[in-house]
Amino acid sequence: MKSLSSASSISISLFPSLSPPSRKPFTKISIRSSSSSSSSVKMDGEQEKKRVIVCGGGVIGVCTAFFLAKKGAKVTLIEKSSIACAASGKAGGFLALDWCDGRPISKLARTSFNLHRTLALELNGSESYGYRPLDTLSLSITEQDQTSASSKGSDSIVPSWVDGPARNPNTIGTIETTAQVHPQLFTRALLSFAIDNHDLEVVIGELERVEVAQGRVKSVVLGENGNNRVMETDSVVLALGPWSSRLSMISSLFNVSALKAHSIVLIPKDPTAITPHALFLTYQAASGGEPMDPEVYPRPTGEVYLCGMSAKGEVPDDPEQIMGDPESIEVLKRVAGTVSSHLKEGEVEVKAEQACYLPLTDDDKPVIGEMPNVKGCYVATGHSCWGILNGPATGAAMAELVLDGVSSIVDLTPFSPARFVKSTRPKHKQ
Repeated sequence: MKSLSSASSISISLFPSLSPPSRKPFTKISIRSSSSSSSSVKMDGEQEKKRVIVCGGGVIGVCTAFFLAKKGAKVTLIEKSSIACAASGKAGGFLALDWCDGRPISKLARTSFNLHRTLALELNGSESYGYRPLDTLSLSITEQDQTSASSKGSDSIVPSWVDGPARNPNTIGTIETTAQVHPQLFTRALLSFAIDNHDLEVVIGELERVEVAQGRVKSVVLGENGNNRVMETDSVVLALGPWSSRLSMISSLFNVSALKAHSIVLIPKDPTAITPHALFLTYQAASGGEPMDPEVYPRPTGEVYLCGMSAKGEVPDDPEQIMGDPESIEVLKRVAGTVSSHLKEGEVEVKAEQACYLPLTDDDKPVIGEMPNVKGCYVATGHSCWGILNGPATGAAMAELVLDGVSSIVDLTPFSPARFVKSTRPKHKQ
């Protein structure tokens, strides 16, 4: 493995393979591994790779770096802290084929869902990062409800481990349309593969600014923890998630706000009792108030992930300093015990109590494309709760845009940052 500048090497945790359920053939998406536009010609006729710097070590930045390197670019990934240390390491990793249908990101989501399947085959995702299709249910649960899951009929779709007061079960996803990954392992697996097999290096350092000359990107400058290093480049991709607005060249054009989401990771005493069913809950607390919408994702690692309790907030400077609010964490623990006796206190080890920030835009669409008036400067952010799902298609499309000048895998026009440029054309007099 190539060494990481100012960083320790990245290792990938493996766990026993779980045979995925049988499924119908799916659309396999191929990305060209090289392009004439990804290199420039030296005076002596040799090919010189195009230099691209990607800023941000979350799933969007890593997927972009992965596909850029795969297409033949010389890629440097800059991350302030550690790879997948924020939302990409603390998200649920839920994937859905068609849940975004009817929205601007529909094509992006469908393409990315199929890319996840393709990548899982290429990278042995079932073993290296917990990729598997799974069924998905919606359930209504009310605390202290006397309706017991033990009264379920033998033909009930509710899995046996959900023995709390579950009502109104509905199948909202099948192994054909929903799946999951362990997001941190997924992000790190892609990065490790690209480091081992392509021209990609990782530099740990904080991006201070992007330098522009004559309307084109010239270099990036790192802060003190990056030894004030100046790195020249042909192109730069800014994949800074909820930290995007910290960079003035982004905040002067559009706003990226942050939603703080809480989660816990539990290890049941008997993980084999937990079947692969993702749960989307309408949960009514005994104290009343508005129903909550927690989510429960068993993982093939033997863990069970629960998330919910979200509110807008301000991101700290250091992503490693993000802590969960104790009250929100306690609510999630109570939800877990109500859903299943396998998940109640005393029956589980609490592996993690955590929180992360999701990046939001004012028009609820991600921003993916070249910054107006700055050639060679690209941005990819604002994916909200669908960042893990849409990471592969975003990265593949961005690689095409940077190296080929246009994206063919997904039309990025609806996501262009140019949509935030206010028109200065004078109004016609009536």
